[in-house]
Amino acid sequence: MNQAVMKKKTIAPSATPQGLSATELLKCFREMLLIRRFEEKAGQLYGMGLIGGFCHLYIGQEAVAIGMQHAIGKGDSVITSYRDHGLMLAQGSDPKIIFAELLGRIDGCSKGKGGSMHMFDTANHFYGGHGIVGAQVSLGTGLAFANQYRGTDRVSLTYFGDGSANQGQVYESFNMAKLWKLPCIYIIENNEYAMGTSVKRSSSTTELYQRGASFGIPGVQVNGMSVTDVYEAGVKAVEHCRSGKGPIILEMKTYRYRGHSMSDPAKYRTKEEVQDYKENRDPIEKLKARMIADKQAKEADFEKIEKEIKDIVNEAAEFSKNSPEPDASELWTDVYNV
Repeated sequence: MNQAVMKKKTIAPSATPQGLSATELLKCFREMLLIRRFEEKAGQLYGMGLIGGFCHLYIGQEAVAIGMQHAIGKGDSVITSYRDHGLMLAQGSDPKIIFAELLGRIDGCSKGKGGSMHMFDTANHFYGGHGIVGAQVSLGTGLAFANQYRGTDRVSLTYFGDGSANQGQVYESFNMAKLWKLPCIYIIENNEYAMGTSVKRSSSTTELYQRGASFGIPGVQVNGMSVTDVYEAGVKAVEHCRSGKGPIILEMKTYRYRGHSMSDPAKYRTKEEVQDYKENRDPIEKLKARMIADKQAKEADFEKIEKEIKDIVNEAAEFSKNSPEPDASELWTDVYNV
């Protein structure tokens, strides 16, 4: 086995993040806050009975989506699991069509027929939203193959969780991706709990960035609670893929504040553990404090953004409530017939 692959790699935080100006950092703050407030509103609407079925929130993991978003370019594809609202927002989708989909309305991105777990926006190169655990890994590898086959320099960002990392199809995909040197960045969002089971109890090896070692795929462990650390790791991973070196794995050490889904009371962890992340490691508050300390922004700048995001989210929520339900005839549209 390649010893260089097995050697642990980490991305150390820079004293001064390279490549992100104060303006860009403020943009990162705004985009992370949009995800946070959107998901909080989604939780409220679910509690009111306006959203049915499953609903998985991205609260706490915002730095992963936004850090990677700033590292890629136009035309690069993103695919993920059922915890998909935040990544869809990161790709530039309109909050209105996401809320409308959550509420099962005709103006939703899937005409109200997909719901929370099956979001799509191919115009923005967002390919789901997949309910089957690990299924998106094979599909994301296929997107990378399509990019290579067409002769483009586009990369595929394929997101999956620590629970999905134990699925067999993940390793079939790894093998093919390395064999054909596909431009695929596998992003393992290790939020410490696969549904209700901790990584330590469900995985024989917990250093998930090493999962591609037997295939010769390099892996990097990243502080997923820091948008600048994610960005820096993302830039290097994108360059790795675009230069024809094949796939790479980024293990994002992150954390979800809410339960696995809205039906999960999350009694398998302590309140103190969750509170520690909120108070000491929150990606949004840490970036805000850092920018104020470095005199890159003022408190008033953040207050202005907070108001702007609140208005955007409230407007999108009201739009979704006023959107009509799909006509019964929609049951027969977008259905594959053989």
